[in-house]
Amino acid sequence: MHKGKPKILLAEDDLNLSVLLSDYLETEGFEVKLCKDGDMALKAFQNARFDLCLLDVMMPKRDGFTLAKEIRAKDNKTPIIFITAKSLKEDKLTGYDLGADDYITKPFDEEELLWKIKAIIRRIPENNSERKPEIISIGKYTFDFVNQSISIEGKSKRITEKESDILNYLSNRRNKVIKREDMLKELWGENDYFLGRSLDVFITKIRKYLKDDESLSIENVFGVGFIFNVRTN
Repeated sequence: MHKGKPKILLAEDDLNLSVLLSDYLETEGFEVKLCKDGDMALKAFQNARFDLCLLDVMMPKRDGFTLAKEIRAKDNKTPIIFITAKSLKEDKLTGYDLGADDYITKPFDEEELLWKIKAIIRRIPENNSERKPEIISIGKYTFDFVNQSISIEGKSKRITEKESDILNYLSNRRNKVIKREDMLKELWGENDYFLGRSLDVFITKIRKYLKDDESLSIENVFGVGFIFNVRTN
């Protein structure tokens, strides 16, 4: 999928902004599919493969949050960036909780958006040589990093790509203090308050996924980050 131009789905109902942004991204080497509402964007996503989705939140027919939820129900790998005029903290947290990789508020600098897009696409599995097929034992659990699943006693659960990245990061540093800022920079590319809140949401979910093994715990280290405790005896 990455041998040609990276393909972006752009869902934006502001005609002037969408045309300017589409032209800018195409001059930067991307192929852009422009959709003026959420319904059109969903159909486009169902009919083609994309390397990244840029979704406006306030759109007719289907808002960006609803669209992202439907995209995530079908595909938990394709990165999503919300582009929106909504700047409330609750809106940003909603976006991250839906599995967004980033959130940029209008008006924004085109070069900043471009940097975010390139940083995310570099982390897509096909382009990341560090992501190797591996099955990892974590206590009583079996963690399939590439296929994004965890299993215990014959029961398997599919998790999102970001959850898989976080669990892999924790597993590789088990029983050691993990600095929050290092984790954010490694997995999101930057240390940001809203990304930190999103990380907390993901950590809470992962704690629930691992609750059936009492030898596992993710401990908060005040002012520093976390420790993924894995008892071996």
